[in-house]
Amino acid sequence: MNKKPKLIRITTIPGSLRGLLTGQLAFMSNHFDVIGISSKGEVLDEVGEREGVRVLPVDMTRTISPLKDLKAVVQLYKILKKEKPLIVHTHTPKAGTIGMLASKLAGVPYRLHTIAGLPLLEATGKKRKILDIVEKITYSCATKIYPNSSGLKSIILQNKYTKESKLKVIGKGSSNGIDTSIFNPELYRSNSKKELKQQLNISEKDFVFVFVGRIVKDKGINELIESFKELSQQFNNIKLLLVGSFDSNLDPLKVENQIELNSNPAIISVGYQKDVRPYFSISNVLTFPSYREGFPNVVLQAGAMNLNSIVTNINGCNEIIQDGYNGFVIPPKNKEQLFNKMKWLIENQEQNELMSANTRKNICDNYERKYIWNEILKEYNTIIK
Repeated sequence: MNKKPKLIRITTIPGSLRGLLTGQLAFMSNHFDVIGISSKGEVLDEVGEREGVRVLPVDMTRTISPLKDLKAVVQLYKILKKEKPLIVHTHTPKAGTIGMLASKLAGVPYRLHTIAGLPLLEATGKKRKILDIVEKITYSCATKIYPNSSGLKSIILQNKYTKESKLKVIGKGSSNGIDTSIFNPELYRSNSKKELKQQLNISEKDFVFVFVGRIVKDKGINELIESFKELSQQFNNIKLLLVGSFDSNLDPLKVENQIELNSNPAIISVGYQKDVRPYFSISNVLTFPSYREGFPNVVLQAGAMNLNSIVTNINGCNEIIQDGYNGFVIPPKNKEQLFNKMKWLIENQEQNELMSANTRKNICDNYERKYIWNEILKEYNTIIK
């Protein structure tokens, strides 16, 4: 019996392995001997158990840490020399740099890296120059780079990080697609929605804006809170539902907005949730004014749950949302435009419902999860031939 070729998938933190690649490792294990690598912890063990694959810990940090990064490269190099994978496929910036460098040193034949966003785009000065160099090192060590949106591919070429022949967008974008049988509004009955609303002090008459993601500056949360503050002074029956964790060390909010978040009774923060679907089910619109993205799962998830989205005119977001068709596209870092679109939706709720009829069909037609998985598998089979 022929042995399956070995595939190693790597992310910086296990939460990314769990969230960004849900189900994909299990799918690939039908065709490859799959190993998942990320920083150690219970979440990594959970990934291994859930996906039915072997997992190995390598300590990596999301911050710039030269000594820790060097240790991680050495640790990963030793693993790769022992395991001898045919393919190493990395996700997230730090795992990309460490994974591609260690893979090249270890002589891994196929070194693949998916770009799902470029945090360095918000950096300036000396930090930006350093990050640009690191990005180029990552790309030079890889044999193929997969931006998960066409807009991201254009940004990579504009910044001259690598040549076009090394780049490919798989399918129509996205790293993992959406399981539309799970993200399905039909699964949520009126009784369960009513119960959750009562728990969160949301009335049946309230118009609910939802944000799902990290509660940080780069996600546009400052603009969102400031816009909602103005709106809540004009309208009584509105709520802002924030679903996600805070990252006060890497990317904190303005102090005054943190105070507003904690003091405004119309702003409801529920923290990180493993299952975000119930919160989509009780909401009217996704507000996602992010500064930078790759191909945002949150916008796909909201669309599958029949929600229109207000997004910024950045790669990924502006490929999923067509302005006026399944949401609105506004300039990034523009509080006035965000306020205006949120206000319009409050005042035109019937039009919002009419637009939402387009949202789920768009996701089902273009971003169904199994389609994305098969496109990635097709790419693996193509390159190893």
